[in-house]
Amino acid sequence: MASPVLQLEGVSAGYDGATVIRDVELTVDPGEIVALLGANGAGKTTTLRVASRILRPISGTVRFEGEDVGRLAPHLLAQRGVAHVPEGRGVFFGLTVAEHFRLGYRGERLDLDHALSYFPALEALRDRRAGLLSGGEQQMLALARALARRPRLLLVDELSLGLAPVIVERLLPTVRRVAEETGAGVVLVEQHVQLALEIAHRGYVMSHGELVVERPVEELRRDRGLLIASYLGEGSAEPALQGVPGTGGRGG
Repeated sequence: MASPVLQLEGVSAGYDGATVIRDVELTVDPGEIVALLGANGAGKTTTLRVASRILRPISGTVRFEGEDVGRLAPHLLAQRGVAHVPEGRGVFFGLTVAEHFRLGYRGERLDLDHALSYFPALEALRDRRAGLLSGGEQQMLALARALARRPRLLLVDELSLGLAPVIVERLLPTVRRVAEETGAGVVLVEQHVQLALEIAHRGYVMSHGELVVERPVEELRRDRGLLIASYLGEGSAEPALQGVPGTGGRGG
């Protein structure tokens, strides 16, 4: 059996001496999509930054395909097959779509044709500057640039940020297709809970920097009360309902 593509073992991390996540235990298998859910400020983005080595953990171990990569620089980990799509998309407004695929680490060649096979709409936009693209087109570009690296681990932070739900509903199935066709493991941080659970295999819920629930998505869908209560770390589901995006309440 293949090693998990990502393992976080007892990971704690934070900023300027303040701990944000504590004792995180998380695994992602090849071809598996893991949804990382939780309220704003729960520590989801910090977890992704640790996984891609942008942020060094205070303690614990980060393994990529079974290997401890705690001493590996972020760009070297990226070259091995970790692609991180950050919150806010991370595109360069002054560059054209085509120019984004010429930006690579030394000696790295991005596979534009592979990326366009998932996002063919970008073909007609090759000469357009990213700053002139719609929000949905910018997100397609960010995902396509990550896929051009043919990653074995894809980290996606808030794909839906600033986008209409109908656009998100078009993008998320592409993430599922990538996992199925390439065998890449995916960690998806997403505020639209129900949409995330439609494409994920397992879900973790993070609250106040700790993972409080880990379940197959079928169980999370069935036990709505558990998901809602855990989402905000509440003891009962009813008062928490108002704070969970994608469940009919008001997002926080």
